[in-house]
Amino acid sequence: MPEIGVNKVILIGRTGADAEIKYTSSGKAVANFSLAINDSFKNRDGEQTERVEWVRCVAWEKLAEVCGEFLTKGKQAYAEGRLQTRTYEDREGNQRTVSEVVVRQLRLLGGPGNGNGNGNAEQSTRPAENPDAEIRDEDIPF
Repeated sequence: MPEIGVNKVILIGRTGADAEIKYTSSGKAVANFSLAINDSFKNRDGEQTERVEWVRCVAWEKLAEVCGEFLTKGKQAYAEGRLQTRTYEDREGNQRTVSEVVVRQLRLLGGPGNGNGNGNAEQSTRPAENPDAEIRDEDIPF
């Protein structure tokens, strides 16, 4: 019997740009966005240091459509999902490897406006309907 592991990621950060939504050849919606996660720590010299960690995120189907509509630059968001590493071929034919969070649940934080002046955004979303559905290479539009 295989050993059971845990692959769960929880992030709170701000979007660096509007979510980019595309559709696969089979019509599935996929949204890509990055979250900036602020971190603060003391360095070797005891000085307080801050840095930003950028995390690539991807959402599928109905959750992707919600991201495309409401996830705009500067929005604060809570994202929950799993870490995935995949390999793909870029436009020049080079092999690329990328790690990203496959988002299963997303909540917009920060109240009306939330950094972009748009007070009409939906504040939360339900988990993706089928978060464990197999994602094939031909489903990825990039």
